[in-house]
Amino acid sequence: MSVVKIVQEVTDRIAARSATSRREYLDRLEGARVQGVHRAGLACGNLAHAFAACSPSDKAKLAGSKSLNLGIVTSYNDMLSAHQPYATYPDIIKDAARSIGQTAQVAGGVPAMCDGVTQGQAGMDLSLFSRDVIAMSTAIALSHNMFDAAVYLGICDKIVPGLMIGALTFGHLPAVFVPAGPMPTGISNDEKAKVRQLYAEGKVGRAELLESEAKSYHSPGTCTFYGTANSNQMLMEIMGLHLPGASFVNPNTPLREALTREAAKRALSLTAEGNDYTPIGHIVDAKAIVNGLVGLLATGGSTNHTMHLVAIAAAAGLKVTWEDMSELSGGVPLLARVYPNGIADVNHFHAAGGMGFMIRELLEAGYLHEDVKTVWGAGLSGYTVEAKLLEDKLSFTPSPAISGDPKVLAPVKDAFSANGGLKVLSGNIGKSVIKVSAVKPENRVVEARARVFHTQEGLQAAFKAGELNGDVIAVVRFQGPKSVGMPELHKLTPQLGILQDRGHKVALVTDGRMSGASGKIPAAIHMTPEASDGGAIAKIRDGDLIRLDANEGTLTFIGDEKEFFSRTPATEDLRREHYGMGRELFAGFRALVGTADRGASVFG
Repeated sequence: MSVVKIVQEVTDRIAARSATSRREYLDRLEGARVQGVHRAGLACGNLAHAFAACSPSDKAKLAGSKSLNLGIVTSYNDMLSAHQPYATYPDIIKDAARSIGQTAQVAGGVPAMCDGVTQGQAGMDLSLFSRDVIAMSTAIALSHNMFDAAVYLGICDKIVPGLMIGALTFGHLPAVFVPAGPMPTGISNDEKAKVRQLYAEGKVGRAELLESEAKSYHSPGTCTFYGTANSNQMLMEIMGLHLPGASFVNPNTPLREALTREAAKRALSLTAEGNDYTPIGHIVDAKAIVNGLVGLLATGGSTNHTMHLVAIAAAAGLKVTWEDMSELSGGVPLLARVYPNGIADVNHFHAAGGMGFMIRELLEAGYLHEDVKTVWGAGLSGYTVEAKLLEDKLSFTPSPAISGDPKVLAPVKDAFSANGGLKVLSGNIGKSVIKVSAVKPENRVVEARARVFHTQEGLQAAFKAGELNGDVIAVVRFQGPKSVGMPELHKLTPQLGILQDRGHKVALVTDGRMSGASGKIPAAIHMTPEASDGGAIAKIRDGDLIRLDANEGTLTFIGDEKEFFSRTPATEDLRREHYGMGRELFAGFRALVGTADRGASVFG
């Protein structure tokens, strides 16, 4: 299948830009493959340590040189609703491996924090950095060199990108990512948002707010809105790292368990010892990355992936830029309306035809590369299916020809928009990204005076004091990765939403994050250079006229540019933000971290 011009051009540009780094990566991968797994060559003491806790039958297999051993890297904890189902997965995976005469071991665990719990709290300052901690933890888990392949148990915001970076560092190993699925639908996300706004206005109390939140986040599984967690699952499937149809099957169902068992068997079928060697480093190439970007744009996915996909690509020797994303966004249609880009949730998306329908639509219209490697075999067309249990047997049937709900999931010919849901903004203040899919067209251009804050709390205090009562572009700076670790700023959404509902033109400009839950307020986020790097955002003063134009992709200071650039950048003593809740342990990360447009990574 041929692809449309813009998809091919961006793919070719990434491949050409990455020629040297990609070749070096593949050479390292081949060297690791040739060196192989050294269980049979380990000293007896080393090997005895490695299988000391195993059953006698597993010990016998691991002591020999013929059996395969599957590593399990898990982000299980039971404080995250999305990850609580993983408690039982290691036993399921081990049993699946034994059923085909092989073994599996939990190689290690990685931390998994919840942005929903830490939102607006000091712990949120560790959220973005946790991605790179997870990558390093993954490397430690696999460093024992005991494994022929690995499965990765993770769903949420930084966890999947961190696991991906770690897995690509061990790119010679086959890798299958294993989701746990979204929780069943609770109260509507629209209703939840209304209660939050009423609480911000003082019209309902904490008891009513907590009742609403508990009805929304009510059981094991991911949150059902289309934030970073569910964007992660879409990406793993469209990049060929899940089993087909696996992303949005609810937890604790027979189909979910069947998919998990098959994932373990599939990973073991792809090792260097067999005839279908398919390591993750071969799967994640320029075409797979572009497929991921197209999926992100076609669904209006999480803005966090403007950083995560850059960092993931870099781990595979690929150089991806925001300009690549911006060019694709101009030519990729928007096919999904899932909250905050609509009232539906991911369960509705899945029921309407889900990933299989969407991948087929994008493939047939030439927006995806079909000729890619996947864990399911060659070609992305293998993902145009639905996973089902037929007579207790896992089966894959063609995805529906017609969307079950075209208001949630549209065919390409009836796309909600001709353009993708994300956009890059450029101008004399720097570069930033914006999620436009949830912003109404009449709110996508804002020209207003700036009001500058250095904390979320400062803006909230100004709102409570009645100081924000007209058109405003709120500038919240010193929130970038070098400053405080780039927290999400969702505590500001209700207040800014209230101002917009009162008829004011409102926007947010920040070097912090808003993530996949970015909603109806136009928000220029991930501003780079950030304030702590002396970026132009640090030169903005109260009363400056700023224009945000999401249609044209611009963010501009309007006025005397010579005077603007001659200003001394504002500074802020952030030491109070660098201690408590473990933040003092991350001074090295703040010193090493790169810019947002280069993935906000500490790995260079």
